[in-house]
Amino acid sequence: MSHHVPSLSIAGPRPVLFESLNPDGSSAAAGAATARPAIARDGAMIVLDDVWKTFPARGKDAAVEALKGVSLAIPRGEIYGVIGRSGAGKSTLIRAINGLERPSRGDVLIDGVAVNRLDEAALRAERRKIGMIFQHFNLLSSRTAFANIALPLELLGLTRREIDRRVTPLLELVGLSDKRDRYPVELSGGQKQRVGIARALATEPKVLLSDEATSALDPETTRSILALLAQVNAELGVTIVLITHEMTVIKEICHRVGVIDAGSIIEEGPVDEVFAHPRTATARAFIGSLPGRELPPAIAARLGAPAESASQTVLRLTLTGGAATRPVVTQLARALDIDVTLLGGQIDSIGNQPFAQLFVGVPAASWASGAIASALASPDIALEVIGHVA
Repeated sequence: MSHHVPSLSIAGPRPVLFESLNPDGSSAAAGAATARPAIARDGAMIVLDDVWKTFPARGKDAAVEALKGVSLAIPRGEIYGVIGRSGAGKSTLIRAINGLERPSRGDVLIDGVAVNRLDEAALRAERRKIGMIFQHFNLLSSRTAFANIALPLELLGLTRREIDRRVTPLLELVGLSDKRDRYPVELSGGQKQRVGIARALATEPKVLLSDEATSALDPETTRSILALLAQVNAELGVTIVLITHEMTVIKEICHRVGVIDAGSIIEEGPVDEVFAHPRTATARAFIGSLPGRELPPAIAARLGAPAESASQTVLRLTLTGGAATRPVVTQLARALDIDVTLLGGQIDSIGNQPFAQLFVGVPAASWASGAIASALASPDIALEVIGHVA
């Protein structure tokens, strides 16, 4: 007797399966898709073209390759996140963008200008187009909030009237109009960072660089600062590059993300796509660190049964787009007339797109037959086998 597999009426190819991995932890199914095409410069505010940075050997210490062939094109007006572990090359990358580090090889272009090829005088002028936000604020304790924001304008020689014309609206933008005469010691961490953001915007830059700007802040303050950066991006059209080791920061406001490891960009793309279909072990590790992305310990402890003798198979369902708002689990249970156990997970939004990751238990026989994979065939559903339970 032939076995009829009911359909959930979801058109599209089979879901992505992650059971086969390359030795480096990347998805074998991704294959050639991991190869980077030539970077597209049209409409890009920032272009890194095959950028290498090698710090020479010192004494007994060997030379260090901090950046290895980094190529990126960041569109004008985008919020781009770079995430990596400590020592991955994040700080060197951001210093290359603002011209503090000259590449050993390759070019860094800001709005079409190769900043690494400029002499010191031209580079100082070009840096006025680049604002910088620091992790530890870097405010002068002897200056008020207003005076800290005004400092780069004073260095440019602007008059008091011109400075007031620029600083007053910036204080309003960052929500500190009532703190203009307060000194840093009188401000909270979040308020200090708001002063830092206003100071970075004082020269009306085209690019804003954020180096771990929220790492020293509590979660609630972090969310408020990220909301402010999103507002700055939307209202002023400033291209923002965020350097971070926190995936929550990337998830909150970035349009695209690059994952850096050992000086190379190993994965890059729209945030929702990288979250839904991470191709590398590093990206999966960062995504797995978010709340709701790990199997509950009590369930994980029961895994380990051989597939052929298991009663239940545990799956991770990653749902994006329309699938994240449909009753996929209920539809699956009804279509195949099986019990589907919800074991854990999280429903969220990433890059303003709905996203869900669910752990479910299904009958091992139904999974082995291919019925479940066929029923869930859809480009916005990815399946991963976590293990089997006796």
